[in-house]
Amino acid sequence: MPEKLIKSDAEWREKLTPEQYEVCRGGGTEPAFSGRYWDCKDRGTYRCACCGNELFNARTKFDSGTGWPSFSAPLDPERLETADDASYGVRRTEVTCSRCDAHLGHVFEDGPESTGKRYCINSAALELEPEE
Repeated sequence: MPEKLIKSDAEWREKLTPEQYEVCRGGGTEPAFSGRYWDCKDRGTYRCACCGNELFNARTKFDSGTGWPSFSAPLDPERLETADDASYGVRRTEVTCSRCDAHLGHVFEDGPESTGKRYCINSAALELEPEE
């Protein structure tokens, strides 16, 4: 498991855009079909926008029709943490970065047959490192 990265609220506000801060540190959600990666087909590694932790390979990205980037599996399950989320009157499983605790999105049990998982992740929580 990656070593924890701890920063003050002021440090996060300085590093992140207002949208990234709202999503990653405030648990927000960007509107569907609005993020820069929802329909991105580029190959590479998706990293946490807060700390650079490698989270997903673009090869596991699929079009879920939801308007958010969706992945069938993380690079390594230890790079993510999950917790029950009952906000908005809906039972979901929140996904956070195991290194910096950034809110990334949610995971659902309606993904492709290969894993059955759909990691529905906010574009604002991600940075794509393209393959060379």
